[in-house]
Amino acid sequence: MKNILITGGAGFIGSNLALKLISKGYTVTVLDNLSPQIHGENPTENSPLFLSIKDHVKLIYGTVTNIEDWKKALEGQDAIIHYAAETGTGQSMYEVQKYVDVNITGTSLMLDLLVNGSYKIKKVIVASSRSIYGEGKYISKELGAVYPKHRISKDMDQKDFEPNYPNSSALTLVATDEDSKIHPSSVYGITKQNQEQMVLTVCPTIGIAGVAFRYQNVYGPGQSLKNPYTGILSIFSTQIKNGNAITIFEDGKESRDFVFIDDVVEATILGLEKEEANNEVFNVGTGVAIDVMSVAKGLSKNYGIDVPIAISGNYRLGDIRHNFADLAKIKSFLGFEPKVSFEEGLKKFTDWVNTQEIQEDKYEQSMEEMKSKGLYK
Repeated sequence: MKNILITGGAGFIGSNLALKLISKGYTVTVLDNLSPQIHGENPTENSPLFLSIKDHVKLIYGTVTNIEDWKKALEGQDAIIHYAAETGTGQSMYEVQKYVDVNITGTSLMLDLLVNGSYKIKKVIVASSRSIYGEGKYISKELGAVYPKHRISKDMDQKDFEPNYPNSSALTLVATDEDSKIHPSSVYGITKQNQEQMVLTVCPTIGIAGVAFRYQNVYGPGQSLKNPYTGILSIFSTQIKNGNAITIFEDGKESRDFVFIDDVVEATILGLEKEEANNEVFNVGTGVAIDVMSVAKGLSKNYGIDVPIAISGNYRLGDIRHNFADLAKIKSFLGFEPKVSFEEGLKKFTDWVNTQEIQEDKYEQSMEEMKSKGLYK
């Protein structure tokens, strides 16, 4: 397999993957609509992500919701890495149709063409997400492994942010493995579950290998600093660089598994090149939970900019409390080991941000949208 199509290949993960594949001798085609939310205005002139791949890939400017764009993109390809998607947990809760159209319908158009057309595709890799798990995996002293339901306003209004489970005492958080319960708490998570299931259901029936990577929170140099809807490190960085206060949801102890872009690219290429990945799903993360307050403090320290960091006690409906990855399967099947610690990755990220133009802080605008829909409490 030498000819690789990356949908959404001008985005953060896609562009980094494209450049790495090219360095390994692959030929890369990118299908991307250069969304202003990610790339800003005049992306062909001003988007660092697009400019990084501009002269290295064949670019098809188009969208996965247009079947003719798909037909052009699929011609002559050996494998597809499907990244094109609307991303953002909060935004998905009030732009439901948009997320369904791009993420689910876009994927269905691809699969329909693969089933009914004459293409040479041998493997399809789809970007899934840790969001499909909803709340992570916990151990109950009384019940063993449990998977708490979505948190509800009644509890969080009382500042009770930790998940709970019926007939159980306090829960102990553990790493979430691939066999954990799938019960997404946002429309975004639902669409990612749907993408993953469609690819892994349809592709094997027509002799195409399907692979799904459940990425944790990916970060690193090149991440869009313009997008106020997703990417907590980028959002906080833009606030700090503008000298604005950071307001942290809940009590600041909510945590995520932050995985550096180079590790994500390595895992994805292993999935492309290794037959052991075929028709399997894999977590991609570090296996380490980092709380949000530590992220804010680490960024402020690295930038040497002291801005107020406030715990608001507010919350967003659809957010999870904790989730970090169990990596046993990807280590066993693909030999993947994350190489970049959070401290090292944070330094690389902030060093890069320091070389970038300061972007307008649009975060409050995005929060006003959520408030107006009753999703921010």
